[in-house]
Amino acid sequence: MDVSAISSNDDGATTAGAVKETARRQLVELGAAGLSLEGVARAAGLGLSEVEAAFPHRDALLTALVIDAYDASGAAMERADAAGGTAGARLLAVTRALRQWSFANPGEFTLIYGSPVPGYHAPQDTVPAAARTPAVLAGIIRAALEAGELTPPRRAVPGPPLLLPAAVEAFGGVPQAPFSDIIERGIVLWSNLIGLLVFQVFSRTHDSVKDEAAYFDYAIAVAAESIGLEVPLGEPTD
Repeated sequence: MDVSAISSNDDGATTAGAVKETARRQLVELGAAGLSLEGVARAAGLGLSEVEAAFPHRDALLTALVIDAYDASGAAMERADAAGGTAGARLLAVTRALRQWSFANPGEFTLIYGSPVPGYHAPQDTVPAAARTPAVLAGIIRAALEAGELTPPRRAVPGPPLLLPAAVEAFGGVPQAPFSDIIERGIVLWSNLIGLLVFQVFSRTHDSVKDEAAYFDYAIAVAAESIGLEVPLGEPTD
């Protein structure tokens, strides 16, 4: 066994972890656009060459942070969903979990859901991690459909289907009428969730509502009506 190789790999993983942890703090202080390998190296007490050995350029570091953020937020939702219950209760639980993660990690939330970072384009490597959040929502919607928990919509999405094949495949196919537009409606729910979180994390609602956690629950219940799902309210908020 090559013990030196194992030691080298362990050292590399430790350095990468230290670099990412420092970079996460700087996301809050400087924003993603202000992130640089030189600045991270100084803040972490490392040489630039050590940082570059783990992340050859800034975009490599940003990509690692993006993947970690999507994975962490998706995992928080998956853990909340594991408690089970009705589809409405599950939806409330997973969206609350994402809200809690977002407030606990504002820098990472801003990285994945805030303004694009100038000059950075997320590679395909980030797609599987990014897909975890909509996958949780899709699983709940699909379960509600199969359990007969959805109320048929009053108005179907007009015209030809608006979906890309990948979205249909991810959901498992297009359901029969009257729920044939449920995937489009699910995307509306997903976008409403992220928009609501942007408003709350960036303090756009603090001067409009007196209980932001309770308002979040109410807004999710209203958004869920677009897919015909009833969300139970009146349970304790965080």
